[in-house]
Amino acid sequence: MSDMTKDPATKPPSRLATFWDSDFVWSFRHSPVAMIALLVVAILLLAALFAPLIAPHDPFNPATLNLMNGFTAPGVPNAFTQETFLLGTDDQGRDVFSTILYGLRISLFVGISAVLLAMIIGVVLGLVAAYVGGWTETIIMRVADVQLTFPAILVAMLIFGIAKGITPPEYRNEMAIWVLIVAIALSDWVQFARVVRGAALVEKNKEYVQAARLIGRGPIPIMFRHMLPNVLSPVLVISTISLALAIIAEATLSFLGVGAPPTQPSLGTLIRIGQGYLFSGEWWILLFPSITLLALALSINLLGDWLRDALNPKLR
Repeated sequence: MSDMTKDPATKPPSRLATFWDSDFVWSFRHSPVAMIALLVVAILLLAALFAPLIAPHDPFNPATLNLMNGFTAPGVPNAFTQETFLLGTDDQGRDVFSTILYGLRISLFVGISAVLLAMIIGVVLGLVAAYVGGWTETIIMRVADVQLTFPAILVAMLIFGIAKGITPPEYRNEMAIWVLIVAIALSDWVQFARVVRGAALVEKNKEYVQAARLIGRGPIPIMFRHMLPNVLSPVLVISTISLALAIIAEATLSFLGVGAPPTQPSLGTLIRIGQGYLFSGEWWILLFPSITLLALALSINLLGDWLRDALNPKLR
C-alpha cells in the first residue's frame, strides 16, 4: 500500500534535469566566456543558414547590381542613386552586408566539411594503427610525422594545386569548393590520427577489449563499436579547434587566390578584394569581412578551450 501512495516528488529526475545538473552544463553555465562565444557562433551560423532571407540584396545576381552604387560608404546615401547601405558597397555596387552573409555560408561549409573529412580519415587511421600495430602502425605514423614537418597551409596549397591541375578546365570553378575541402582535410588529418592512436593504445589493453576478442568479435566491430566511443572525447575537442583552423586556412587560400572562386566568394575572397582598396579610402570593404572572420575564428577557439577544460577529468 505504501508503494502505491508514494509521493510523486520522490520520482527520479528526468533526463533533461539530470543533464542540466551535470558537471558539463554546470561548467558551461559558470563560464561567461564560453556562453558569449557560443552566442556569437550561433548568431553567425544562423545568419549564414538564413542568408537568402536576411540579406537585403542578392550580391551575386548581376541583374540586381547597379554600378552607380559602387564605393558607397556605410550609412551614407549614394550620391547618384540616393540608396543607403548598412555596411557600404564594394567596387561593383554589391552590398557588403549581403556579401558577408553569403561568404559566411561558403566559409562555414568548407570548414565544417573539411573537419568532418579530416576527422573520419584520422580516426580510422588512428584506430587501425593502434589496434593492428606492426608495420601498419609504423607506416601510418611515419607518414604523419613527415607531413607534420611541413606547414599545413603549404600542404593544402600543394594538394589544391595538384587536384585542380587534373580537373578538366570546364569543371574547375564548379569543383573548386570540393577540391578546397579535400585539400584542407588531407592537411589536417594528422592531429586526429595521433590523438586517437594514443587513446586507442590505452583502450586496447583493457578488459572489455579482451572479452570481445574471447567471444569471437572481429577487429572492425571491436575498433568501431567498442573502442571508438571511448576515444571520442579528445576527438571532440580537436575537431572544435580544427574548425577554427580550417576556416582560417580556407580564408588564407582564398586570400592568396587559390581557394574559393569569384563566383562563390568566401570571407577570404572578400578580404582579398577589400585589401586592394584599403589605401584608396574604401576601408569598409576590407574591415567588415575581416571582423566577421576574426569573431568567428576567435569564438570557436574559445569554445574549444572551454570544451578541453570541461572534458578534462583532472580539472573536475
